Amino acid sequence: MQPDPLTLSVDAANNGTPANEDYDRHLEEPNRSTYVGATHTEASREMLQLYRTAPRRSGESRGVAKCSAKFTQDISVPNASGSGDIVIPLIGEVSFAVPLGATAAETKHLRQRIVSFLDTDTISAKLVDDLSI
Repeated sequence: MQPDPLTLSVDAANNGTPANEDYDRHLEEPNRSTYVGATHTEASREMLQLYRTAPRRSGESRGVAKCSAKFTQDISVPNASGSGDIVIPLIGEVSFAVPLGATAAETKHLRQRIVSFLDTDTISAKLVDDLSI
């Protein structure tokens, strides 16, 4: 089980100045845990959800363990008619499919690639902000 609270060191401006953000366990369900951040309310979400799926054997494969993390934060954006704002979720997800037998070094290398991708604004910001592929 994950610790409670979860503390992330977040460099929001990607300028070398991280700040801690805490997420407190809010709800536990089979194969899913939901954590909420400091600004979370019933009317405005700030959530981190962790998911898992156990591996199942398939043919000669011993199976693939799947897990993911999903961040959801409600934000206010201009509506389509331009007459005001609406609240809509901003969502970011990362997921993994790890074949049984993968080494810790292999999964760490994969995670570090993802960290590098997300931390490289010239690539990830162009994808997320401009849909540039």
